[in-house]
Amino acid sequence: MLNRSMTRHRLRGILAVAAVASLAAVGLAGCSGTSGGAANGPIGVALIVKTTTNPYFVAMEDAAKADAAKAGVKLTLAAGKKDGDAATQIQAIEDSISRGDRGILITPTDSTVNSAIAKARKAGLYVIALDTAPDPANTVDITFATDNFAAGEAIGKWAAAQLDGKAAVIGLVDLFSNQVASVDYDRDQGFLTGMGIPTKDKTKNGDEDPTGSYTGGKGGDYTIVGNQPSNGDEADGRTAMETLLSKNPNINLVYAINEPAAYGAYQALKAAGTEKSTILVAIDGGCTGVDQVSKGIIGATSQQYPSKMASLGIDAIVKLAKTGKKPSVSDGLDFFNTGSQLITDKPVAGLPSISSADGAKICWGK
Repeated sequence: MLNRSMTRHRLRGILAVAAVASLAAVGLAGCSGTSGGAANGPIGVALIVKTTTNPYFVAMEDAAKADAAKAGVKLTLAAGKKDGDAATQIQAIEDSISRGDRGILITPTDSTVNSAIAKARKAGLYVIALDTAPDPANTVDITFATDNFAAGEAIGKWAAAQLDGKAAVIGLVDLFSNQVASVDYDRDQGFLTGMGIPTKDKTKNGDEDPTGSYTGGKGGDYTIVGNQPSNGDEADGRTAMETLLSKNPNINLVYAINEPAAYGAYQALKAAGTEKSTILVAIDGGCTGVDQVSKGIIGATSQQYPSKMASLGIDAIVKLAKTGKKPSVSDGLDFFNTGSQLITDKPVAGLPSISSADGAKICWGK
């Protein structure tokens, strides 16, 4: 009887230990399953854009949502209240770290978000910049973006050709006046380079000589009236153009950072009665912008593909989580170039472009 009793007690002890071990294993599996990068749970990704008042970033969100749904990714969306709202982006990064996301896709508003990005990477999140390369480029793990300088250069070359040797009186509708973003100076400086206007610091707007000669097209004299910020916004774009016209009503060439700002500038030009005699160029190639090219409102735009950027970003983080394979930059660049195309209905010999009709078929990268 004593031996049987001892055997029963030993058996109960073994079963108890086994039960505890089993519960511990379940607990560990449950913890790893809630991690953003776990194999047993959904891959968490945050998409943080500059603002959803610009359809460019709405297209980016739509593409990310579609690809996340296909890949089983748990996607969290965040956006600044307006272009330049770094505080909201920083908070969204902090939230992503707290959730234990596997990665972050971000269109960084400016360099003030760099320290938050560094914190996320230190916490083990893979951070990909979309559309706007940070400064310095190695602030993030990789950037998927248009070569914004090349996009600006294309519209600058086109504009110089349209002038046909006439004097250029130029108004520059930029992004910011008190913040620094690579997308701002790359596009502006690319445009001036395409015009054949000598630039100085390629990371600074407004330091070029205000008068001189441009060498693009047939060449001619130029006057730069000034640089005004638009925040990438239609209303602010109109205000910027009104300010430039108040300085010089003879402006005949306008560069705009994007199409919402360009349309705002067009409204100011129309109110002044000079819209038909002014060449207006922009960058983005969104569906509305391409339509404005077809209507003659915008002469030319460089089309970008935000949907492609978002899709590549989702795919990269999924592959990294599942296989450990990281994406690579394009040859000779410190980012992955998602490409751009000049859209115009007034093609220039020797300058590659497609029509607004063809551009409408692929706007936003659809």
